[in-house]
Formats: sequence, structure tokens, C-alpha cells
Amino acid sequence: MTTKELASLKCIPCRGNQPPMKSEKIKLMLNSVSGWIKSPDEIDKIEKQFKFRNFKEAMIFVNKVAGIAEEEGHHPDIFIQWNKVTLTLWTHAIKGLFDNDFILAAKIDEIELPTVK
Repeated sequence: MTTKELASLKCIPCRGNQPPMKSEKIKLMLNSVSGWIKSPDEIDKIEKQFKFRNFKEAMIFVNKVAGIAEEEGHHPDIFIQWNKVTLTLWTHAIKGLFDNDFILAAKIDEIELPTVK
């Protein structure tokens, strides 16, 4: 599945009544979202770091992510450093990864970013 195809999907509520995504599917799905990596945590999560010229640009990006997250009803963990933002996605209800994590990653990747020099 391409990033564009994933981004066209809508997150569906996960009530915790299903198992987390298996390793084989995680590897396959990671191929669809550029720059996202599986975090080294015990619980399967994906993360990506974004770099900006300054704090203001980082916060503009975070606010765009917040808008998408609210619209999708799926929210990333956000770690902000002066000019860096690290996003971590996982589905708390199942303590692992779910399709929504990759859908949200693809939607975030569609945000137009300033060129960092």
C-alpha cells in the first residue's frame, strides 16, 4: 500500500478487542511510510523525528499534527525539542500497533514541511 493510499483512509475506533499487529505486517506497513521506524520499546510503536529551522516552525507543525489527530480521533505522543519534534504512534487500547497508527503516519507525512538548511 502506498503512503497516498494509506492517507486516504479514515481511522476507525479500536476498542481493544483485537490483538496488536504482528511483526510481519509491521515490516510491510513500515515500507508504506517513509522515515518512520519501529521504536526499540517493549511495546511495538512507530516513531519519526522532524527537524525545523526554529521553535516557531516546530510548533506550527505540531499544531497541524494536532488538527489531523483530532479529526482522526487518534493521537500521537509528541516530544518537542527546540527545533525537533519526535512523534510516536501506537494504540494504547491494544498495547501495540494497529492500522490507525500507519494511517495517521501517512496523513502526517502529507503535511508540507519547510525546507531545513
